[in-house]
Amino acid sequence: MSIEIREVGPEALKQYGEIPIRFRVDSVFRVEEVESGLGGLLLREAVLDQPYTKDYGQSEGEGPLRWHGRFDLANWGFFLAYDGDRPVGAATVAFRSPEANMLEGRTDLAVLWDIRVHPHRRREGIGTRLFQRAVAWARERDCSQLKVETQNVNVGACKFYASQGCRLGAIHRHAYQDPRVAGEAMLLWYLDL
Repeated sequence: MSIEIREVGPEALKQYGEIPIRFRVDSVFRVEEVESGLGGLLLREAVLDQPYTKDYGQSEGEGPLRWHGRFDLANWGFFLAYDGDRPVGAATVAFRSPEANMLEGRTDLAVLWDIRVHPHRRREGIGTRLFQRAVAWARERDCSQLKVETQNVNVGACKFYASQGCRLGAIHRHAYQDPRVAGEAMLLWYLDL
């Protein structure tokens, strides 16, 4: 396998969006309060009786083709992982984009906005290479942290970010108002650069 990671511009977002961003949910991290929350929150992995497929690409109003209409992408980094001329993975890093709330108004913070690997190409190290390229890109811009959002239903992503050196910085159990995902908890991971 000869994977090449290329930095691309926003003009490649159509091709970027063609890479599926779905995964199988076999287990979730249940958020449990310790002493009514005074003792903190505990994540406990629970296997589901009825697994399902989650597809972020099917979320209405979301996706790479809609980013340009919502955000100033001038300071964002876009990466495609190619196997020959075929894209098999992608990552986006948001930086210095005041309208992106995830950046908290900070100029020393970058957000891994999106990362995806084609389902048939997972577990080949492509995600790790994309993540490492995103980290290098943020360091090149003198960022002190990289922030990543995921959900408690994406156990694989949580384990991946932990394996990359990220630390869980926040759990927001009531972050999502959309009824389709209202039961999910937002997990925010941070990597000190």
